[in-house]
Amino acid sequence: MSSLQRPMPTEAAILEFIAICDSFYPPDAVSASIVQQRQWYDALCARFDRPLPKGLHTRDDFVSGSIPVRRYHPANIRTETILLYLHGGGFIVGSLGSHHAICAEIADHAGAQLVSVDYRLAPEHRWPAQTDDCFCVLRQLLAEKKSVVLIGDSAGGNLAAGLAVRAKVERLSGVVGQILIYPALGGDLVSGSYEEMADAPGLTTADVSYYRSILQAPEGDPVSGPLALSSVAGLPPAFITVAHFDPLRDDGRNYAARLAQAGVEVWFREEPQMVHAWLRARHMSEGARAGFAAICAAACRFAGSN
Repeated sequence: MSSLQRPMPTEAAILEFIAICDSFYPPDAVSASIVQQRQWYDALCARFDRPLPKGLHTRDDFVSGSIPVRRYHPANIRTETILLYLHGGGFIVGSLGSHHAICAEIADHAGAQLVSVDYRLAPEHRWPAQTDDCFCVLRQLLAEKKSVVLIGDSAGGNLAAGLAVRAKVERLSGVVGQILIYPALGGDLVSGSYEEMADAPGLTTADVSYYRSILQAPEGDPVSGPLALSSVAGLPPAFITVAHFDPLRDDGRNYAARLAQAGVEVWFREEPQMVHAWLRARHMSEGARAGFAAICAAACRFAGSN
């Protein structure tokens, strides 16, 4: 497909955002070595870094002796509920640093402590290492009698949705909400937005297929692909936001519809001018700014800090 035929938004600031991203991350990035992909991604994230909110401080430590986490403490804490953040990056890139400012701003807006997990990455660690690391952290927070809101973007949205499934299966109480930001939920790669947005800027359907091949999660597993669930009844309330120009769009759409049909409280947003990974554009794009404000409002609502 030529660049003239690619599905593209029209918001000027998002077009500028796409151009900046393209200057760091070439279209054929997935053909490069994992080491190179991580270097490109870290440089891209650093380009959009921001100073932390005033009075917020962080502390790095470990859960179960080996899982690195970063704890965010905003200056004004209005709730005992903990936000648990799982970063995106296709399961192969990303770190505590890549989503540092995003986590800080969500914690500050919600007046809640936030824990970000530096889960193990593929290909060095295949599935289920990622979900196991995150579930270990969730278990510890719930064991401390904390209420927890799960939050994740892209691959992290997949992990957050999967943790909600695991907590339900194991009958763990305390997960009070899930915020899924352009999540990958196990769609079929050939229909709907996977076809319509196959060549979208920022993420292509071929990229999604590549990331799945690296992770090697079993097909049809309801933790690695929650769309495969036979029943979604009893899952925690959800806020799901998707980007229109994103092959993952219909994963979020379809999951929100299934939750609603099962009687689960769900809020759904589709950002009409956004592309995958628009969180990084939240300070340069009006559309991204509005989308981020909605995420922060959902965190406040689920955490009870309105």
